[in-house]
Amino acid sequence: MRNRKLEFSKPFDKIFRQLPANVRELTYEKLELFLANPAHPSLRVKQVKGTHGIWEMSVNMNYRITFEVWPEKIYLRRIGTHDILRHP
Repeated sequence: MRNRKLEFSKPFDKIFRQLPANVRELTYEKLELFLANPAHPSLRVKQVKGTHGIWEMSVNMNYRITFEVWPEKIYLRRIGTHDILRHP
């Protein structure tokens, strides 16, 4: 993962900009951790049930990120509360 870049989708970017500053800061920290160690237990990375190739990680107990792993990048699909998993 270290050589891959992060790409924010338009929906991710739009929602991310509206989050409280402390959640945005924590999100940056978690994304750095993910790039360094995607298996870190605090991220709770797992595939979204019923999907093919969509994964989720935890920012904290309330916020999740859904993403796809592409050969050249990590495509960040959405960020939000656990409800985003209905439409990852």
